[in-house]
Amino acid sequence: QVQLVESGGGLVQAGGSLRLSCAASGRTLSSYSMGWFRQAPGKEREFVASLTRNGGSTWYSDSVKGRFIISRDSAKNTVYLQMNNVKPEDTAVYSCAAAQRAFSSSWWASSYNKYDYWGQGTQVTVSS
Repeated sequence: QVQLVESGGGLVQAGGSLRLSCAASGRTLSSYSMGWFRQAPGKEREFVASLTRNGGSTWYSDSVKGRFIISRDSAKNTVYLQMNNVKPEDTAVYSCAAAQRAFSSSWWASSYNKYDYWGQGTQVTVSS
């Protein structure tokens, strides 16, 4: 079993950058497919980005493609979400998640119920 702890959230101005971290303990993250999701007040949880177990493939939602980057540092057992050119609509609680299964397509990777472990989330607020 893996435990996930997010950090790096905060208040940022539109057009700025922020890097979220998801530190894992208990198991190595290379054993898991990883994902970032977000949820804004009054809205459904939304897929943001995913990384395959071997790190060879990434998927992004259309709303963040070209602005956000998901990556993994195996030595630190940490997954990151680099957020660039942020917009007010990016305001949400961001959570990382780990899945024991290997994803072969974005359809699987973007389905929150395919993930087994979740962090507690970190708040990101983008001011206009």
